[in-house]
Amino acid sequence: MTETINMKAMIIKQLGSSDVFQLTEKAKPVLKLGHMLVEVKASSVNPLDTMLRSSDTPWSANLPEILHGDVAGVVTEVADDVSHFKVGDEVYGCAGGIAGIDGALAEFMLVDADLMAIKPKTLTMKQAAVLPLVSITAWEALCNKLRVKQGDKVLIHGATGGVGHIAIQLAKHLGAEVTATSTPRNMNIAAGIGADNLVDIKQQSVTDYVQQYTDGVGFDAIFDTVAGDNIQLSFEAARFNGAVATTLPIDNVLQVALKSLSFHSVLMLIPMVEGINRQSHGEILTQIAKLVDSGAIIPLLDESDFTIWQVADAHARLESGAAVGKIALRA
Repeated sequence: MTETINMKAMIIKQLGSSDVFQLTEKAKPVLKLGHMLVEVKASSVNPLDTMLRSSDTPWSANLPEILHGDVAGVVTEVADDVSHFKVGDEVYGCAGGIAGIDGALAEFMLVDADLMAIKPKTLTMKQAAVLPLVSITAWEALCNKLRVKQGDKVLIHGATGGVGHIAIQLAKHLGAEVTATSTPRNMNIAAGIGADNLVDIKQQSVTDYVQQYTDGVGFDAIFDTVAGDNIQLSFEAARFNGAVATTLPIDNVLQVALKSLSFHSVLMLIPMVEGINRQSHGEILTQIAKLVDSGAIIPLLDESDFTIWQVADAHARLESGAAVGKIALRA
C-alpha cells in the first residue's frame, strides 16, 4: 500500500470575500500520464482568481479547492510519456485553478506538460509567475486575432494593467506604432513601458487622440483590456473596416456593424478548460520566454511582497485598486 504524502495548501470551501481562504493539508498530487509535478515557487493574482473566489461563474459548478492558474516552479516528477521536460527544469505556465483542476496555492501542483514552458532565464520565479495568463492573452489578441503587423497603428487600453503592459511591448515587437491609454496616476509608469504615444483618458477625448495620432482616420487595431463602457470608445476610435478585440463581455455592438469592424473576443482559458489545443499555450510561452530574455518584454510587478500563504491579503490589494502591475506571490 502506497503511503499518502501530504502538502500544505490554501483552499476555499465556499465563495466569498478574501477571508474564505483556509490553510490546510491535502494529499500531494499523484503523477499521471501527460503531466508533471511542479514544486511551486511563485504564483500571481489575476482578476480571474478574485472572480472565481467571490462569485458564481460558468465554472463554479466544477471549481477546485485550490485556486490560481499562474505558476512558476521546479519540476520534481515527469510522466513517462513526457519527453520535453526533465526533473530539475525551471518552468512556468497557467495550468489550473479552474474547471476542477487544482491550482498553484500549494507546495506542489500537478500540471499538464503541454501548458508549460521553460521559464525565462533572466527572470526570478516571482517575475516569471506574473506572465503566463496575461502573456497568452496578449499573444492571442494581437497575433492570432488582430494579426498586428509592421506599420499598423494600434491602440491599447489599460497601459499599466497586467495584460495591457505586456500587449504594448508585444505590439512594439511586432512593428506597430502603439498608442496606449492610462490614468493620470499611472502616466509616469506607463511612459516607461514603451508605447509611442500615451493618452490621458481624463484629459483627451477620442476625437482628439484619433486626430492627433491617426490624422482622423482611426486605428487599424484596438485591444481593449478595460471593456465595460470603454468598449464604445474603442469602436469610436477604430477606422472603418478596422479590428477590435477585448477580453470581457459587452452589451452593444451596433458600431461593429456600422463601421464594418472585425470584432474579436479573447478567452485564453479555452485550451485548459476544454482540452483543446493545449500545446499552443506551451508554444506561446516558449516564444514569450525568448522575447523576455532578449529584452523585448519586461514584466511590471506591483511593489507588494506576499507569500502564497498570504493570498487573502494579495486579493484584497488587487480589489482595492491600489496595485500597479501584477501582484506576485512567492512560496
